[in-house]
Amino acid sequence: MAGVDEARLAIEGGASAVGLVSAMPSGPGVIGEETIRQIADFVAPPIATFLLTCLLDPNEIIAQQRRCRANTLQLCDEIEIDGYAKLREALPGIGIVQVIHVRDERSIAEAVSVAPHVDAILLDSGNPSLKVKELGGTGRVHDWRLSVAIREQVPVPIFLAGGLTPQNVASAIEQVRPFAVDVCSGVRTDGKLDPAKLQQFIAAVRSTH
Repeated sequence: MAGVDEARLAIEGGASAVGLVSAMPSGPGVIGEETIRQIADFVAPPIATFLLTCLLDPNEIIAQQRRCRANTLQLCDEIEIDGYAKLREALPGIGIVQVIHVRDERSIAEAVSVAPHVDAILLDSGNPSLKVKELGGTGRVHDWRLSVAIREQVPVPIFLAGGLTPQNVASAIEQVRPFAVDVCSGVRTDGKLDPAKLQQFIAAVRSTH
């Protein structure tokens, strides 16, 4: 979300959560922490506000959440396992969603190892191993067969992201059966949220229910 107006548009269009992208090494949609807090303060329950962060140090993540006040942390990079307990202790009531960048069979083991420590797993199509990390917003579809394997092996909800559009989201839902789907570039035109594309996307999602 670029600002309060976009958040309002998304919610009116049927979104159940809004993503707020803090500083990232690459990718679109980054906004300042002051804007993130404005949106987080504007959005009322039951709509979730996801703070997308690439920070790795639990203390830095805790401080960022307290500045931004989103009700859910979306960890876009891999943190140390003991970091989750630190986040839980310091931020009671704040949801923790770990992003798994689905690239090969190793992603399945990664998801299984972190699942006991988080509230949900989001499957995306980035590549953290690049010199300049890709941590989201690539617009690429990953291998949904791997996503299915992950969904079958973890006990927490799965959110599916990565190259979803109004044209392919129904097929993605039918194949993967995620708890929810996450979209960015697929509902934007020239970098701005496109109400027509959003409406088409929501309609395609609802057609699968």
